[in-house]
Amino acid sequence: MDKEPNHRRKFLKTAALTSSISAMGILSAKGQSMQHSEVSEKLPREVWVAGISQTDINVDTAEEMFERIFALMEKVLVNQPDIICLPEVFHTSNVAKKYTLPEKLVLSNNVLPRMEAFAKANRCYLVVAVNTEENGNIFNSAVLLDRNGSRVGEYRKTHLTENEINNGLTPGPLDPPVFQTDFGKVGIQICFDVLWDDGWKSLKDKDAEIVFWPSAYGGGRSLQAKALLHRYVLATSTRKGSSKLWDITGRELAQTGFWEKNWYCAPVNLEKAFLHTWPFVQHFDKIKEKYGRKIRITTFHEEEWSVIESLSPEILIADILKEFNLKTYDQHRHDSEMAQIKARNSMALKKVD
Repeated sequence: MDKEPNHRRKFLKTAALTSSISAMGILSAKGQSMQHSEVSEKLPREVWVAGISQTDINVDTAEEMFERIFALMEKVLVNQPDIICLPEVFHTSNVAKKYTLPEKLVLSNNVLPRMEAFAKANRCYLVVAVNTEENGNIFNSAVLLDRNGSRVGEYRKTHLTENEINNGLTPGPLDPPVFQTDFGKVGIQICFDVLWDDGWKSLKDKDAEIVFWPSAYGGGRSLQAKALLHRYVLATSTRKGSSKLWDITGRELAQTGFWEKNWYCAPVNLEKAFLHTWPFVQHFDKIKEKYGRKIRITTFHEEEWSVIESLSPEILIADILKEFNLKTYDQHRHDSEMAQIKARNSMALKKVD
């Protein structure tokens, strides 16, 4: 939960007003400039997430791909995204011309300044999946840019394929970083990383709230399982197949498909908590009586999961949890595990006595 809600609300309100002012301009569905009065006020932790798919986009050169991707990003601007994720090494994917690894690095260095300018002009974060280099080592990376176009940091793909290694790429560190944004903590995994759970679990342990997955393919249920297992939002961006957005329950929020092949943009609400339904369900009626339509409680009856979500800028879920002595799923499990350890230790001491 955000410990500085007033600061965040002030920032998001300002961002909502300024994000429509850009060098490229933001158009409504009718192709007209959006006025401030047309922009509805966001919830305190409402984040508009966008992903790109390169499905059926095939060009001759990397430079042509740059132009196609920027054209798609301009279309996304109609929804004033807070963050846009691009596919894995998009700059040389679905491109007929074959580039050497050093050439791919040069192309990456050429496109990054343009991405920085785009992020700054449109006041949105970008996850730019390209190649980066350090000390002679070249990585399959995702660079995170902030609303000012500044580099927040980068994730370097941990689990490379054999082919990538044989072609000269270097695996990234085993411990993935988490990045702080103005809307929450985000993490990144890339494509083949999905076959291992170490990075995904590490991001959960570091309190990542949204994880981005630039990839060569869609991933499907294996990604949905990651979102549910670790209870964070998961957003993908792919070279082929569907790009998707999942909520913390594994519920699909948006996807690309037959009619909308190449981008999605949808809101996620981070002001929510995932609970084990029992025993906290005993308080749900009182919570509903007090807060009414300002909150939403969704229960998955067979699994005994419940999600409490704020629908009001004035309601913070942390306050409700404290008021009704509720524990999140993670805290509930942690406390139970500590009690188990204590009971086992007590049993062991009795045996000694």
